[in-house]
Amino acid sequence: MQHPAEQQKLVELDTSQPVWDRFFWVAPLVLIGTLEEDGGHDLAPKHMAFPLGWDNYYAFVCTPRHHTYSNLKRTGVFTVSYPRPTQLVMTSLAAAPRYEHDEKPSLLALPVFPATKVAGVLLESGSAFLECELDRLIDGFGENSLVVGRVVAARVAEDAARHGDGDDQSLVHQAPLLAYLNPGRFATINDSLSYPFPSGMKK
Repeated sequence: MQHPAEQQKLVELDTSQPVWDRFFWVAPLVLIGTLEEDGGHDLAPKHMAFPLGWDNYYAFVCTPRHHTYSNLKRTGVFTVSYPRPTQLVMTSLAAAPRYEHDEKPSLLALPVFPATKVAGVLLESGSAFLECELDRLIDGFGENSLVVGRVVAARVAEDAARHGDGDDQSLVHQAPLLAYLNPGRFATINDSLSYPFPSGMKK
């Protein structure tokens, strides 16, 4: 049997350095909302963010260097907003650096509305919204940490909501998804096909 490297030309990556910028991979792009110590709010774009298992847990990767980490550690809550492709510029504004006195004036350009179950805000006109209580904070992934929250409230825009008798392909076309292509690119997902699950496969 031929070794895979003989069948296909493979590029060996140096694992003494992070490998994630050496090829493109697909991730969601969300805005994590937390409350600042002075009562203001922060919205920060994250792409290493995902449901954790099939129950109502949500996780994302953060670093203690960021306000998001210190805010949620202090308050024990955070929000998640899924922006639409038309809101790409807003996600970029949320990533703007802080100025003197730790101010982030770009946040003033982002329209928000209050969360219902936790203290915080969500991005207006997004497609889906989660409100989470901090379940655990796991440090030690290099300079990064894993934040795990328990979803206590969830809402979805009417045009993005799945229904039992609905057409999923048409839904994705009508309410496209925003994807982040690491490193440094984005894509609009407006087309999809049913996945060919083998017969009898279960979660």
